[in-house]
Amino acid sequence: MPGFSGETGAVPRLVCLHHAGGTASTYQGWQRHLAGVAQVVPVLLPGRDRHVRARPHAGLEPLADELAETLIAHGLADRYAFFGHSMGALLAYELSCRLRDRGHGEPLHLFVSGSRAPHLYGPAQVSDAEVLSAAGQHAVPESAVLRADLALCDSYAWTPRRPLRCPVTAFRGSDDPLANAVEVEAWRSYTQGSLVVRQVAGGHFFLAGAGRSRVLNALRAELAVFRSASDKGEPLCP
Repeated sequence: MPGFSGETGAVPRLVCLHHAGGTASTYQGWQRHLAGVAQVVPVLLPGRDRHVRARPHAGLEPLADELAETLIAHGLADRYAFFGHSMGALLAYELSCRLRDRGHGEPLHLFVSGSRAPHLYGPAQVSDAEVLSAAGQHAVPESAVLRADLALCDSYAWTPRRPLRCPVTAFRGSDDPLANAVEVEAWRSYTQGSLVVRQVAGGHFFLAGAGRSRVLNALRAELAVFRSASDKGEPLCP
C-alpha cells in the first residue's frame, strides 16, 4: 500500500471510511486540519478511482473482512481511531469488532457520522429513493458504484455481540432524514464507554458544507489527548 510504512510516531492513525457511492476524496484536506494530532488514512473502497477494476463484494461483511486484513497487513491496526460517514460508519463499527476479536485491540475512539445504529440497517429500513433524495447533488442516481453500495447496506444483518469499550462520538445533521436523533442515540448500546452525540447544521451530507469545520474541530479536540506530530496520509486500497 503506497504512502504508509507502519510508523506513526506519537500520533494515532485516523482511518476514514466514506459514504455509499463516495470516494476517499471526501477526506481531502483533513490531514492539514488534524496535523499534530493524527495521521489521516482515507480508505478507498473497491470499484472507484484507481480501484475501479476491483470486483464488488457480495456483502458488507466480506468487505469488512478484507479491510480488516488490509489494515493488519499494513500495520494500521494499532493506535488507531475510526471515522466513518453513513455506510462508512457501519464499516467502522464492523472493523472495530473484527480487529478486537483478532487480538489487535479496539480503536482509541470510534467516530460515526450521519449513521443510525447498526441494528437499524437492513432490508426495508430505508428505501433507495430516500437515500438518493437525501444525497441530492452529492450522488449520481445512475451510478453503478452507488447502487452496489446501497445493496451492501440493504443486505446487512447486524450480528449481536458484546459492546465495544472505546468512547464513541456520533455526529448527525440536524435535518438528516436518514439518521434521526433517536436512531443516532441508539449507538449508546454499542459501547460500555461514553457516547457523545454532536448535532451539526445540515442534512445527510453536512460534511460537504459548513458542518465540516465543526466536525474537524471536534476531532482535533478528541484526538489531541493522544499526543502530537503527524505524517501525510494517502488513500488505502484493500
